[in-house]
This record gives sequence, structure tokens and C-alpha cells, in this order.
Amino acid sequence: MTHALAPVLYPKVPYDPIRDFVPITTLAVAPTVLVVNQTFPAKSVQEVITLAKASPGKYTFPSGGNGTTPHISGEIFKSMTGDLLHVPYKGGGPAIADLIGGQVDMMFDTAASAMPHVRSGKLRALAIAMPKRHPDFPDLPTFAEQGLPDYAINSWYSLHAPAGTPREIIQRLHAEVVSALRSPDVMERLRTLNADPGGMPPDEFGAFVRAELERYGQVIRKAGIKLD
Repeated sequence: MTHALAPVLYPKVPYDPIRDFVPITTLAVAPTVLVVNQTFPAKSVQEVITLAKASPGKYTFPSGGNGTTPHISGEIFKSMTGDLLHVPYKGGGPAIADLIGGQVDMMFDTAASAMPHVRSGKLRALAIAMPKRHPDFPDLPTFAEQGLPDYAINSWYSLHAPAGTPREIIQRLHAEVVSALRSPDVMERLRTLNADPGGMPPDEFGAFVRAELERYGQVIRKAGIKLD
């Protein structure tokens, strides 16, 4: 995902994510979940939207710092629904700690990071940003089920080759990676990380990267997010 974020976050990136690389495939996808502290009044995404629209800038979402995936995920939600206030922290750990403590209201985080706190009863999960409910969290509704079908903001990990790599090599690498991702050991390891295996074909993945670059670029520029 950083592949699509870095060129619009940093003023001087010494590469072009489209021109300088050939896409091979996705390795894994880590779903984003919306979690809130136990005192937050909303019990659904629509209730969050109602609160945000009624009191612009009152309700807060933390992240591990400007430009991090939770920050961008929150900004995209904000652009679609209502005005929330971003609170950047120096790391995800302090952000989660203050969310649990009630100093901030909600967070857009990976399932691997957030769901252990949901299972322990310290946080409540309201939605997951996947096309359908995740088998590991069957009771957690999607954003689409709650009126936001276009909110599909998830962390993805990928493999690219230098520009000019012959297509037959790209196809061979894709086949080998997909075979590895389908092995029982890798699938079990990904499941323990609450991540889904990738394997997108190269051409499809290339189109996906371009779409992600455009989508995140619009939000980042609108929010004025810049990193040194």
C-alpha cells in the first residue's frame, strides 16, 4: 500500500510507482476495521455518521502518525461522511491505549491490531472494510452493509519487479508466489495475522495499483497531508 501512498505523501520520491515498476501480484490483504471505545455512544456506522454531521470536528480518530494507513483510512471515511478530527500519535500503541482509555473516540485500524482488544472487551468493533463478512468475524458487518459500499480501504502487501522485466519472468514469478500463498503453512500463518492471501494476476493488479494511487492521491491532496 505504501507503493501507492508514498508518491503523494512525500515531496521528493525518487521513483514513479507506475513507470518504474512492473506489477507481479498482491501478497496479502489486511482488512481495516472501525473500532470505538466502550463509552462512545454510536453502535453502528450510520450512528457514527449522524454524530459527526451533528457536531463537526467534535469526534476524534487517532493514528500512529500523519500519513499512516489508519490516518488515510480515517480521512477517506471523513471525506465520505462528516467532519472528524484526526489526532496523530507517535506510534500505533499509544493511539490504541488512548482509544481504550477514552481520550479519543474511534480508530480505523487493521484487524490484527484492533480485534484482540475487541475480544478482550476493551473496544467495540462496528464494521470491516471487506466486500463481505470475514469468516473470522462473522458477526461484524461490513461498511457496505451499513450504507457505505465504496468504503473498501484495506492494507495490501505486494510484489513488483523493475521496469523492463520480461513478461515471461513476471508470469513465472506470479505462478510461484500464488503456489506459495496457497500452501497450508502460509495460509495458516496469514490467518493468525488476520490477513487474507493475495494472488491477483499481474494485469489486474496493475490496474488496481493505478486506481489506488488515484483514490488515495485525491484524499491526501484534499486533506493537505505532507511528510518530509
